[in-house]
Amino acid sequence: MKRGFYTIMAAQFFSSLADNALLITSMALLASMNSPSWMTPLLKLFFVLSYVLLAAFVGAFADALPKGKVMFITNMIKVTGCALMFAHVHPLIAYGVVGFGAAAYSPAKYGILTELLPPEHLVAANGWIEGLTVSSIILGTVLGGALVTPHVTDILLSMKSPLIHLPINTAMEAALTVITGFYGLAAIFNLRIPDTGARYAHQKHQPLQLIADFSNCFMKLWQDKLGQISLAVTTLFWGAGATLQFIVLKWAEASLHMPLNQAAILQGIVAVGVAIGACAAAKFVPLKKSLSVMPMGIAMGAVVMTMIFVHSKEVAYPLLILVGALSGFFVVPMNALLQHRGHVLMSAGHSIAVQNFNENLSVLTMLTVYAIMISLNLNIQVVIVLFGGFVMSTMFMVMKKHQANQREFDSIALIGEHKH
Repeated sequence: MKRGFYTIMAAQFFSSLADNALLITSMALLASMNSPSWMTPLLKLFFVLSYVLLAAFVGAFADALPKGKVMFITNMIKVTGCALMFAHVHPLIAYGVVGFGAAAYSPAKYGILTELLPPEHLVAANGWIEGLTVSSIILGTVLGGALVTPHVTDILLSMKSPLIHLPINTAMEAALTVITGFYGLAAIFNLRIPDTGARYAHQKHQPLQLIADFSNCFMKLWQDKLGQISLAVTTLFWGAGATLQFIVLKWAEASLHMPLNQAAILQGIVAVGVAIGACAAAKFVPLKKSLSVMPMGIAMGAVVMTMIFVHSKEVAYPLLILVGALSGFFVVPMNALLQHRGHVLMSAGHSIAVQNFNENLSVLTMLTVYAIMISLNLNIQVVIVLFGGFVMSTMFMVMKKHQANQREFDSIALIGEHKH
């Protein structure tokens, strides 16, 4: 890998670490404000909403400037969201601003990979990025949890610098200061990202033109024989992954009799599995074999359904690692294929914006359906069976569609195609 790739990874790690620590801190802030419990999941919704609403605009922005510069600007938007909490702006609005920065950060983060690396390195690069992102989610969640514990905040508040005098008087302000520091580290790495020299045609600025351009890219990717398959799989994966987070918490409470703080550890265990699967895919699955991993999606749905028979932690841990590993193993090659096809068909930033739009719309839709099922008091075992069945049947239909596509074209030749 080129040296610039490791700089991108460091920038991504620290920015994502801060995002996840800030989510936990925001939850604690809502609790300290005695906010109603339904507001907590809204933090995720406000964060994700920007990915859907801004999809038509962030791709053009990512392609208008060198990607490192875009990542720096959008990282500073996240810092602004963090600063708004300092200024006592409501956490939902402040975290929504962080989501705004993250939505614009994403096309640049993934788009630069296709500019910096040859197609044959994309699966490995995605494996590294996904593994590192999962690590930052786990460590960020742990960091956020630590920053809101009284013992840690007492230590932070007692630390006084003779050179810097900051108006930090509360536990929340101390936590936010540390998180801002991690965003600062990400910004330093952003500034060190090399300019790949890739330049795109002059970007449109009129909102209606941008929406029309985005719609054109959206249709182009869904009509492409390879693009539609990889896009369908990643869209399903992200919606299912977000829903599975909440299902695991509910299942742990009902079947394993674990309180919320212990149940949250199970999410980390799934994430460890995803990292294992992502690294295995990076090592063993070349781009030309990326479509061969689709049966793993069906296997994941089947393994999730076996959760209804599990009532002990000893069985739950390896089962959740397996669920995560299957997920990571099948999504990383699909992500790489989608990036490659997007780069061939259009610009990197535009294709990632289309991908983000689909994936986050899937997250919003599946979480809404899950919330409705819970509001109807459906037994969690029934929800798990419905969820696993949905993942299996959807993946089966995608595989059938791919087989039909294969009868019309040579997929290997298409993966090897380059933009002229």
